Amino acid sequence: MSALPFEDTTDFENADRGFIDALDPAVVKTDDGRVVYDNDAYDFLKGDCPDTASPSLWRQAQLCSRQGLYEVCEGIYQIRGLDLSNMTLVEGERGVVVIDPLLSVETAAAGLALYRRHRGERPVTGLVYTHSHGDHFGGSRGVLPRGTEDGVPILAPEGFLEHAVSENVYAGNAMTRRAIFMYGDRLPKAADGQISAGLGMTTSNGTISLVPPTHDITRTGQEETVDGVRIVFQLTPGTEAPAEMNFLFPDRRALCLAENATHNLHNILTLRGAVVRDSRVWARYLDEAIEYFGDGYDVAFASHHWPTWGRENVVAFLAAQRDLYAYLHDQTLRLLNDGLTGPEIAEQLELPPALENSWHARGYYGSVNHNIKAIYQRYLGWFDGNVAHLWEHPPVALAQRYVDALGGPEQALSTARGYVDAGDLRFAATLLNHLVFATPDNADAKTALADVYDRLGHGAENGTWRNFYLTSAMELRHGVNPIAIDTTNPEMAMALTTDMVLDSLAIRIDGPRAWDDDLTIDLVLTDEDRRHRLTLHNGALTHRTVTAPRSEAGLTLTLTRPRLLGVLAGQGLDGVDAHGDTSLLGRLFSYVTEPDRAFPIVTP
Repeated sequence: MSALPFEDTTDFENADRGFIDALDPAVVKTDDGRVVYDNDAYDFLKGDCPDTASPSLWRQAQLCSRQGLYEVCEGIYQIRGLDLSNMTLVEGERGVVVIDPLLSVETAAAGLALYRRHRGERPVTGLVYTHSHGDHFGGSRGVLPRGTEDGVPILAPEGFLEHAVSENVYAGNAMTRRAIFMYGDRLPKAADGQISAGLGMTTSNGTISLVPPTHDITRTGQEETVDGVRIVFQLTPGTEAPAEMNFLFPDRRALCLAENATHNLHNILTLRGAVVRDSRVWARYLDEAIEYFGDGYDVAFASHHWPTWGRENVVAFLAAQRDLYAYLHDQTLRLLNDGLTGPEIAEQLELPPALENSWHARGYYGSVNHNIKAIYQRYLGWFDGNVAHLWEHPPVALAQRYVDALGGPEQALSTARGYVDAGDLRFAATLLNHLVFATPDNADAKTALADVYDRLGHGAENGTWRNFYLTSAMELRHGVNPIAIDTTNPEMAMALTTDMVLDSLAIRIDGPRAWDDDLTIDLVLTDEDRRHRLTLHNGALTHRTVTAPRSEAGLTLTLTRPRLLGVLAGQGLDGVDAHGDTSLLGRLFSYVTEPDRAFPIVTP
């Protein structure tokens, strides 16, 4: 840590550059007074770094906590510090084009109001989604309330809608719980608690919406004009998101880098869970951006953090980010081909000094350690080739045997405390974790493990690691609080394709209970002119599009797609044209677990 250039204040100068005004108080609430986002809770970051935080992460938190309206260049402004992400506003001939309207309707509306306070009551005349993560579209109704979207072009990369609503649907419940740990939502905002997520401070918890795109960006080089603003696009699929794009405002000489190049090492596999990203492709698109956009810009900004001014500075920044992802990819592949496993490579591989000492390459959000394991996973999967790991016992059974081998719970606890005293917190955590799994009512073991997690969290440079450690310690001390997931957002449900809706239903079938049933149901959707045949057989619900009515006995439902969503939400068959044995539908739903979670929200 001593080698890091703490004397370099360039990031602080850039983070403050162009400041116009801040929201005061920086607290965003719902109409009924519930707090959606509170940036004032981070006022403690104005002090010196305590011993409960990494000085490097503390510095990043100080930068990310800056809040307000900022001018990027003439005609381009950003709202920062009112959500995990930034909202960018580009002034056109009649109004303003909004880029990435944050995660929540309430924070987006507050940001737009702050902009209008200084730049006038300009209408929103265009909307651009840089990519398919929720913190870049969830607040869309905050800038385009219902009834105002007619005639407003909404641009997004090809495949945006599918990925926006599907990435977190199929594993939505598990992802949502992990996201609570990742962002430290339930931790106190304090020097010994949640201080940052690295990419931003934390996520807002307001209303998530989605106004669907009206225009797809399908190729690099595509140029569109929105309210007199020219935009030239570069598609970057498979980088930070499955559907993503960079773009240039040639008349403003400003380059938007979406979330492909931010002021930290990003995730190849986010800790909340996702499909593993392609670091090789990521590096190639960054390299392409350097060449493709040439000398057409004087400033680059992204949907997180602060801009970089000066073309040479931007090129150096992009080149270092390119090299960062390329180096991690190539060296991980080199070492795995030498026979090393993911954890072994993560322990051994170091970044080149020029990257190691670059603030924007530090692992505040993604880490070198878990990104290397993700790259290994992308190519070789979970199995490390050691056959002893091929068929291990599951966690509780394995833990019970470890504790027995250590001489029982008391001896295991004593041994673990010895490793704590020796400063080996990592192995102490491993032993204590086995002890807690083996004896879940062992209060001494839980307390000891929570203390270890506190120390590991306080020393972590990575914001999400810190939040995971400290949230785990909190649950060990105070128990697990059930998560409440708002799955009732109608726009999110309506954005799902019918195939995705039926896939979501299939995932929630309790297979063992449905083993012995055999049923077929046809759904005829009049507004799509499609017939979907659902078959439940051997506990698996499958579906396909067919052209002809089925001859076998069963149920045919003729309805519209919105009415189908109503039926799946338990609103009954009133008003539905049903032919056949309607008890089949009841049998199908009797096998569905957690039907109220059929359409999970998307988390960033």
